[in-house]
Amino acid sequence: MGPGFPESGPWVSFYGTASKMRDLAKVARTFRIINIDADPDNDGGSNFTDAQLATLRAGGKNRVLSYLNLGACERTRSYWSHAPAPFVPCAKNKGAQLGAYAGYADEVWMDPSNAPYQALMVDFVAARLAARKIDGFYLDNLEVIEHPKSGPNGPCSAQCKQGGLDLVKRLRDKFPDLLLVMQNATGRITRLGVTGGVRFATLLDGIAHEEVYAPRHDPTAETELLAWKQMNIRSRNGHPLWIATEDYAGSCANQKIARDAWSRSQRHGFSPYISDESGGQNVVCYWPF
Repeated sequence: MGPGFPESGPWVSFYGTASKMRDLAKVARTFRIINIDADPDNDGGSNFTDAQLATLRAGGKNRVLSYLNLGACERTRSYWSHAPAPFVPCAKNKGAQLGAYAGYADEVWMDPSNAPYQALMVDFVAARLAARKIDGFYLDNLEVIEHPKSGPNGPCSAQCKQGGLDLVKRLRDKFPDLLLVMQNATGRITRLGVTGGVRFATLLDGIAHEEVYAPRHDPTAETELLAWKQMNIRSRNGHPLWIATEDYAGSCANQKIARDAWSRSQRHGFSPYISDESGGQNVVCYWPF
């Protein structure tokens, strides 16, 4: 188990640069959990300097997570094409590639059971992020393990599915004091799965799901989150599993959509945030409610 979240919110997800965030001090004052992209070599440079990350952490008052794409590899990342020996970059690891990610031309689904891919993600990519003094990882695209074993969009075999659980266990073992939050992939495979003799669910400090209430209600996702809540998982520090929703209102001006999603999420005890759109998140929405 990890250290857990002492406060459940408010939280924000933002994947732009520090200049697009504009007022970092205001973000630090407003939000207790801040999800950003701290890749030190993102498109040839870092979105945030070490000093800016420190501003967001506010002396330890806030928890700053970094996006970590485990289920797919983005062609825009430096480690798509280059990685120091003995690591194998994504482009050269043909055995791990599961095909194009439908709807995202710059991404390729990856097999999380592939040993060289696991080594790249844990011992190189995650290690670089951890060196930046972040508080944890926001794990994306693990829903690959919910894909059928055959199909056009990232087919995943039984070995692939177990590999996804094992990859997160490897992360937990290497970074025992960092937070692990899994986005999406909240079905039975992760909720009931076992890896290394332990329940997978107990490796996590939090889960989040996109588009639970907006732009449309997803009753399956809501039911999955409620099932996780009923498990009453707690961190080694006694904090309850953080369960968050991230919905999309189209813009920060759409208060009616956002307010509805916010209230429906809170009604179930989830921690809500509403951003502009899934492919955006380059703006911080300061909702008045």
